[in-house]
Amino acid sequence: MANPIPPGHEGLIPHLVCDRCADAIEFYKQAFGATEEARMPSPDGRIMHAQMRIGDQHLYLADDFPEYCADAKPRSPKALGATPVTIHRYVKDCDAAIKRAEEAGATVTMPASDMFWGDRYGVVTDPFGHTWAFATHVKDVAPDEMEEAAQAMFAQS
Repeated sequence: MANPIPPGHEGLIPHLVCDRCADAIEFYKQAFGATEEARMPSPDGRIMHAQMRIGDQHLYLADDFPEYCADAKPRSPKALGATPVTIHRYVKDCDAAIKRAEEAGATVTMPASDMFWGDRYGVVTDPFGHTWAFATHVKDVAPDEMEEAAQAMFAQS
């Protein structure tokens, strides 16, 4: 009997709908060091499914196929004009990860800075409309200190 959960596929796997999935695959290779593991093109050349790996985590991609959705509406962030999802990744060097993504074509939407919760943290938006956050944990912060710092931040807003 086949394993119901393929090895290496435990946990959550982001599945991104991309406008120009083939271009997204190449971008993720360049920007994030992703490796492509599989690609299934449709007869018209769009990609039905692609499987990539960033570090030891999987990422699935597909072109938008609104004609197969019940409401026939597009699902890519570019078509929607935004995304409510941020993909968060801890890395050894947050600044270097953001720089690499920017050099590959991402837009820095929040430059890296030291945060009150103990991480150095920044955010980019890739050319396909997906938001990626990068963090490097730099210090442990006690819960009461974190709460106090959060209240101070909100008081300044």
